[in-house]
Amino acid sequence: MECWGRMLRAFLSGPGRRGGSAYSSWRPHRPVPGLLNATELVSHWTAIFEKEGIPEAQESSEYIVAHVLGAKTFQSLRPVLRTQPLTPWQLQRIQELSSCRLQRTPVQYILGEWDFQGLSLKMAPPVFIPRPETEELVEWVLEEVAQRPHAVGAQGGPFILEVGCGSGAISLSLLSQLPQSRVIAVDKGEASICLTRENAQRLRLQDRIWIVPLDVTLEGSWAHLLSWGPMDLVVSNPPYVFHQDMEQLAPEILSYEDPAALDGGEKGMDIITHILALAPRLLKDSGSIFLEVDPRHPELVGGWLQSRPDLSLELVAVRKDFCGRERKP
Repeated sequence: MECWGRMLRAFLSGPGRRGGSAYSSWRPHRPVPGLLNATELVSHWTAIFEKEGIPEAQESSEYIVAHVLGAKTFQSLRPVLRTQPLTPWQLQRIQELSSCRLQRTPVQYILGEWDFQGLSLKMAPPVFIPRPETEELVEWVLEEVAQRPHAVGAQGGPFILEVGCGSGAISLSLLSQLPQSRVIAVDKGEASICLTRENAQRLRLQDRIWIVPLDVTLEGSWAHLLSWGPMDLVVSNPPYVFHQDMEQLAPEILSYEDPAALDGGEKGMDIITHILALAPRLLKDSGSIFLEVDPRHPELVGGWLQSRPDLSLELVAVRKDFCGRERKP
């Protein structure tokens, strides 16, 4: 799609950050004698997780067992590793990690890493865990860059700003797939800044990313970014959960992830409006904004933009994620 002027594209998500049952009445489970191989342990812990109401019980047990055996997924284990006896250390380690899952610790935090767009990223609480839906946002940005080759920076690739970088998933994915691109990644959380920096170094992408502590809600906070020059794209998966919906979030989210990365205020628009108000000061005239938002936001965003004609922003597209939820650029 060819577009003119500053554009906003919204990518709609939402319920993916919600849902889940109440806390289970968890109690310690002793190792069961005679469970000596990986396949038996997956079945054993799947049954326990299901009994205790743990979401994605089989997937959780498979990831934990595979991790202890040195693989990313259970399916990628060589057949011999699925049936050969485990060592006492392996059995104990699986017991420990499974006990963490029984306490609703997210699998990503238990493993300490997670794949996003083919990149292995370190994960650590309380930094927001990137969801599969956000990979679609990255793919949409890549499509836009491919369709608009004129939207490039002085060094031959797009100059991108990510607001709320978290683990660095979006920024680092774009850098890895756009070899000439450059990124400024900002976040107000020290844990996020540190984790993005560590992931950039792990992936050897640190030379093309500038990671800046910044709170977009503070007056004049973006002033020092002006010296970097106009940008081609602003991308963000901002906090967009309606405040009244926060209590509906799954225990894994409520107990472990930073609520500031989720709570978007009364209508989920607090950070979104800050981004929309400030982005035109940093974007090229042909620049675009890509946001992941709630399915209820397109109408709210459209109304808000009508009240701010001074921003010269136009909502040009909305996409739904693979679950059928809308998204926007």
